Amino acid sequence: MGTTWSLRFDNPHMLPLDTVRAAMEAALARVVAQMSHWQTDSDLSRYNRAAAGAVHALASGFATVLACALRWAEASGGALDPTVGPLVALWGFGPEAADDVHPPAPEALRAAHAACGWQRLPFDAVAGTLRQPGGLTLDFSGIAKGFAVDHVVEGLRALGLKDLLLEIGGELRGVGRRPGGASWTVQIAAPEDGGTASPTVALADLAVATSGDRWHRREHAGRRWSHTIDPRTGEPVGHALASVTVLHAECMQADALATALTVLGPAEGLAFARAHDIAALFFERKTDGLQASASPAWMERVGA
Repeated sequence: MGTTWSLRFDNPHMLPLDTVRAAMEAALARVVAQMSHWQTDSDLSRYNRAAAGAVHALASGFATVLACALRWAEASGGALDPTVGPLVALWGFGPEAADDVHPPAPEALRAAHAACGWQRLPFDAVAGTLRQPGGLTLDFSGIAKGFAVDHVVEGLRALGLKDLLLEIGGELRGVGRRPGGASWTVQIAAPEDGGTASPTVALADLAVATSGDRWHRREHAGRRWSHTIDPRTGEPVGHALASVTVLHAECMQADALATALTVLGPAEGLAFARAHDIAALFFERKTDGLQASASPAWMERVGA
């Protein structure tokens, strides 16, 4: 996935570290084999290359991620779209990005936008199959890391580990307690250097995911844009939102929701979080610095 992982855990039964590492790597390998758009032989890549009419039997993890993505795509009016890959590449991100990065010509943008559309995915959730309608590509970048966290946690629990903190590419999930009984506590990633101090949160059987524009940006001829593309317009988001952090019992859900809320922006995103009881923290850029806004569910869980 082009990122790193880290694990802290209590090990009362003194499991060999090699055993724990092997379980981690096996779980991650399953996710990569199914959902990587960087690996040409992954299930996702093979679907993207398939001819029109081809029907694919999906692995259970793949089907779970697709169902989650489609749920929030519909609820958010398309702010999350697992078919947004052509637009992401056009704006200079992902494995298919051009070397010469610049804002696309209007006709290229229209063509890429026309190639997207979550409504065109013929997914049979009961049968666990997905048909290729022709020319449609999947990109799980906004949700796969979160699923990977959950999937690895399942594998570690199967070893008998009950107290752990797992992080993959900045998405985290805490299970059980730290040695001594305290909650796993993490600090929210700062949207940028300086400004508002980032809060800490206790992950008592909770996951946290953050989406923002601090690390992934492009620039050409004085214009700067982030990697977060609004599937509804085909353009990078243009609002003043610096980051969104979401708490949820499942990291997959937190990851997907952080992506959707980032696209929706500070006002629409906060309204969506209120309507769907999502624990979310927003950092918005103002003329006098960063301004934090929290949903009621965030306030109930974190208190600030």
